[in-house]
Amino acid sequence: MKPKLSAYVSDSVAQRLELAAKRPGANKSAIVDAALDRFLNPERDTSGDAALIRRLDRMSRQLERADRDVSVLAETIALFIRYYLTITPPLPSQDQDAARALGRERFEMFVAQVGKRVASGGRLVADVMDRVSASKPDLFMRNLEEGAPLGAAQPSDIGTPAQSATGEPPEHSPAGREEVGNV
Repeated sequence: MKPKLSAYVSDSVAQRLELAAKRPGANKSAIVDAALDRFLNPERDTSGDAALIRRLDRMSRQLERADRDVSVLAETIALFIRYYLTITPPLPSQDQDAARALGRERFEMFVAQVGKRVASGGRLVADVMDRVSASKPDLFMRNLEEGAPLGAAQPSDIGTPAQSATGEPPEHSPAGREEVGNV
């Protein structure tokens, strides 16, 4: 014999309980018993909640990675545009047609490379971030001066020569190119 309970519920809950009890094989007592059992003992429901929580956790991690990638991409583009606009001198009018043709050719090559990368499922931002964090884990911890050229002396580099033995800045020396190319 099961104990009998009396409970007050809102009109909307009572209406939904009535509708649910009209289904074949269902009755109010069984529905209320199952609902209370699930509410009072969440570990008993191993079917959907645990799987849903795992999926939500996975989606949360994916969104965090996407957010990180978008942030890195936005900062990269902003810094590139700032650098480009700062150092690019205007072209003389006689060189502009040749420059436009070269620009179109380079853009077509760029679009083809992006297309290949997307088709292959490659993620350049993630690859670069993984490579940089593995080879230089403290790189993102330094307070880099915004807009400083590659190889510029940092406050921690005081006393370090800013030029290579050839007299070129580090990013133009063979060692500097090698380092930048590996990023």
